[in-house]
Amino acid sequence: MEIISKNRWVAPMLSVLLVCIVGVNVVQATGKWNEASDSKQMTELAASAHNNPALSQEQRRMTEDGTSLSSYTSKSSVTWTAALPAGNWLVSAQHEQEQKQAAAQRKAKAIADAKAKKEAALKLAKLERAKAAAAVSTPPQKLYFTRTELLKQDDAKLATWSYSVSDKELFLLQKIVMAEAEGEPYEGKVAVANVVLNRLRSANFPDTIYKVIYQKSQFSPVANGRLKRVTPNEDSIKAVNAALNGQKQVSDDTYYFLSLTLADDLTVARTKKEVKRIGHHTFYK
Repeated sequence: MEIISKNRWVAPMLSVLLVCIVGVNVVQATGKWNEASDSKQMTELAASAHNNPALSQEQRRMTEDGTSLSSYTSKSSVTWTAALPAGNWLVSAQHEQEQKQAAAQRKAKAIADAKAKKEAALKLAKLERAKAAAAVSTPPQKLYFTRTELLKQDDAKLATWSYSVSDKELFLLQKIVMAEAEGEPYEGKVAVANVVLNRLRSANFPDTIYKVIYQKSQFSPVANGRLKRVTPNEDSIKAVNAALNGQKQVSDDTYYFLSLTLADDLTVARTKKEVKRIGHHTFYK
């Protein structure tokens, strides 16, 4: 104390030394606390980085550069908070892209399904047409009638009576169509076959195809010998097959037809009701 009292400069020096010692201890303690805090926050950051790609990249950069969390957090709060929206934007953009891809896939699938459905419908229609054409091109062996009409083969269960067609009668029917309507449209050939079959059905005419065709004074090719000379062409055969399968160009009550420019006897034209004209033929009931 005596020394201190004699040397007044000693006291200030001791005070400065004491302050320095205390300051060093405080700095060391603060450094340890910051390291612990850094470690804790880095752990929390690593956990949140799993769900935030932006933070994860920043964390790796900090670790590789040796940057402490304290220096990282000393940056602007804008830099810190900007990472979160950026991560959310990336997630949102990725989700939007996935939605667009899914929508494109659904659209492509819908187009493909519509195309496949259309192709299937076209294929089915083609098969149905082929089936119908095959059915018409094949002459039935039996005809089915009600009292007033010739039925299609599919309606056989509605028939009140039936008629078996022999090969001879089929050929004869093809010949009379050829003889009467060789130069007429296909529809006119079918109509001539319809008239013969309408007469077969009617109680007012003979009950066989042969007798209907050879009934006296009914078909001019029988009288002039043309019936014996002709050979049925493809259209005549097709028209007969169609008529036998139920295709009709004239109604079931049509029993007559004439070529007004060639007929010698116009009694039918004067006494019967006209129903239709096809080519050069006029049909009556």
